Amino acid sequence: MIEIRFHGRGGQGSVIASKILAKAFFMEGKYVSAFPYYGVERRGAPVTAFTRMDEKPIRAKYQIYEPNFVIVLDPSLLSAVNVLKGIKEDGYVIVNTMKKPEEMRKKLNFKNIATVDATSIAIKHRLGSQAAPIVNTAILGAFAKVSGLVKIETVMDAIRQAAPAKQEENAQAAKDAYESVIMGGD
Repeated sequence: MIEIRFHGRGGQGSVIASKILAKAFFMEGKYVSAFPYYGVERRGAPVTAFTRMDEKPIRAKYQIYEPNFVIVLDPSLLSAVNVLKGIKEDGYVIVNTMKKPEEMRKKLNFKNIATVDATSIAIKHRLGSQAAPIVNTAILGAFAKVSGLVKIETVMDAIRQAAPAKQEENAQAAKDAYESVIMGGD
C-alpha cells in the first residue's frame, strides 16, 4: 500500500488534492481511499489530508502515520508542524518552495526531497489570487513526476473532471509543475 499525507492550510485545496489524486489512481485501476483531518476549521489553519493507493482493496480506516510521501503545500508549515513525523526512511517529501532540494534537505534533515514553485505556477494560471494562490493541482503534477505512480495525463484528466473551477487552467498547472519539479536525494 502507498500512503500519501498532504499538509496545507485551509483554503489551499489540500482536501481536494487528496481526492483528485485518489480519482487519478482509480482511473488507472487502483484501489483508493482519501479523507481529511481538520483541526480548527478556518481559512489559513493547518489542514492534513490523506490518500491511500493499493493493488487490492483497502480496509484501513485510520490516519496515515507512516507515509511513503509527504506533500507540503505551504512552506510556512515546516516551522509550525512536524511534517516528517513517521515518514518512511525511503519516503519522499515534495515541498512547494522556490528553494532547491539541497537547501530543503539541510533544513529538514531528510534526504529525499523534491521542490516545485507551485505558488508561481498557480499565479501564472490565475488559480486563486496573487495573495492567496491555490497550489493544490500544481503540486499533484509534481507528485506524478516524483512518484512515477500515476501518469501526468491521468492526473490532468482527473483534474478536468473533479476541479471545482478553471479545470483547464488547473490541468495545465499540474503539467507545468510536472515539467519543473526538481528532485534531490542521496
